[in-house]
Amino acid sequence: MWSKVASVLILILIVCISMYFGGHGLTYSFFTLILLMLGQAPTQRCMFLSKKYERAVLVTGCDSGFGYRLAKTLDSMGFVVFAGCLSSNGQGAQTLLKEGSRHLKLIQLDVTRDEDVRLAKAFVEANLPEKGLWAVVNNAGISDWGETEWNSIEDYQKMVDINLFGSIRTSIAFLPLVRASKGRMVFVSSIFAFFNCLSMGAYSVSKRGLEAFADCLRVELSNFDVKVSIIQPGNFGPATNIRSKKTTQEIWDKLDDERKVTFSRSYIEFANEYFQSLCSAGFKDSRMVIDAMVHALNAAQPKSHYLLVSTVEWVFFLVFPLLPTFLKDAIFTYTPIYHKRREILSQQKQ
Repeated sequence: MWSKVASVLILILIVCISMYFGGHGLTYSFFTLILLMLGQAPTQRCMFLSKKYERAVLVTGCDSGFGYRLAKTLDSMGFVVFAGCLSSNGQGAQTLLKEGSRHLKLIQLDVTRDEDVRLAKAFVEANLPEKGLWAVVNNAGISDWGETEWNSIEDYQKMVDINLFGSIRTSIAFLPLVRASKGRMVFVSSIFAFFNCLSMGAYSVSKRGLEAFADCLRVELSNFDVKVSIIQPGNFGPATNIRSKKTTQEIWDKLDDERKVTFSRSYIEFANEYFQSLCSAGFKDSRMVIDAMVHALNAAQPKSHYLLVSTVEWVFFLVFPLLPTFLKDAIFTYTPIYHKRREILSQQKQ
């Protein structure tokens, strides 16, 4: 059942949209929201149960977080799991090897390295079960925050190379195997693929590109009966420990003299504390994401997108992309970080 806060939020958004589009906008808003509610409503879907160890799944980024937990879950369900790890000798990889069944196989896989992907494919092909490679879950990724000018071009390149090109590189290599089994391609994205949050520019660039790739792939692969799903988690920082922790001094030292004049140290300190506390307030358990991944892999009719946030956030994030740009931008003017930013930077100019 939706909370009162969610209902009020829907009403406000409907009014805003109707004011912008006129009478037709009101009708469009109600119609769209009804469709969104129906799409989110739980439904009984025909599920298939894979015969034990006849299907395989490749999961990238299994050293920790979502990938680690998904590998263990799929292993317990009876899939042959190829767990790609950045460090096959690391603690996460070795724990998987120790606690998993003999059907869980570790692979050294840095998704930014062509050679790693080539060797991983050769290993998978040599160890496929009877029904082949059912799915690839492109989970490997990193996260970071920082205003646009605080990041170097190297920061952007690293983010995109892992989050975007890493998934593209892996997908292209393994697509023939997945196509042969008429299986699944799953991509782990983020709400920041469409939500233009302050200080998440580099991460948003990588995830927006990832979704564009996945959307195009979904259309192309439909002719081959291969289904593509995008996982869009909200704030699962505490559950995955993916968030980047850095000190005010580290941020300050990266800035040149001109930007040190523009951005005061006091603002950087405030922004750092604000975003660290924001990340710490997220979901502490990743079960919601793992369940969505399992559904995308196992359901007869998986969703194209899985938005994984709280109920109130779900309403907001589904309606947000439908708003005109001036309303999207206006939303940020009511956030605490925006007002504090303007206040501190105004003082800096004086």
